[in-house]
Amino acid sequence: MNPRGKLEILVNLSFVLVLLASEAARAQTKPPNQKTKGYETLIYSVKGPDLYRAHCSACHGAGGKGDGPLAPALKVQPADLSALSKKNGGKFPADRVRKFISGDEPTLASHGSREMPVWGPIFHQIEDDQDFGNVRLQNLIKYLETIQQH
Repeated sequence: MNPRGKLEILVNLSFVLVLLASEAARAQTKPPNQKTKGYETLIYSVKGPDLYRAHCSACHGAGGKGDGPLAPALKVQPADLSALSKKNGGKFPADRVRKFISGDEPTLASHGSREMPVWGPIFHQIEDDQDFGNVRLQNLIKYLETIQQH
């Protein structure tokens, strides 16, 4: 092989190595919005209002009244999340809400058909290097407590 042919091979090989290195670096620094096991793009935020807007408002509505844009298409009407305290004697049922969202209570009727995703496991899988699932869950619950009608 002539020197020019060897140089072309070396240049091409260098180009491929640079591409592979950049892809490896990109894979290690995934963008905040990434797909997780078949679900739509999830948000990286751990803030309750952000989580609500991204994962709940489409069905439950901006104010949590069960009137989101997807509500008419569902077989089971979404719960009025702003009336949880009212329906619980004026006390916000944080533990019960946590079980609804996380899927820890399999007997809950609202999840009978699984029309509402069980967010607990999904919240834990967003980052590859750390787990903010419990933080997301707690912040979402705190946010839901702030939208209660009194």
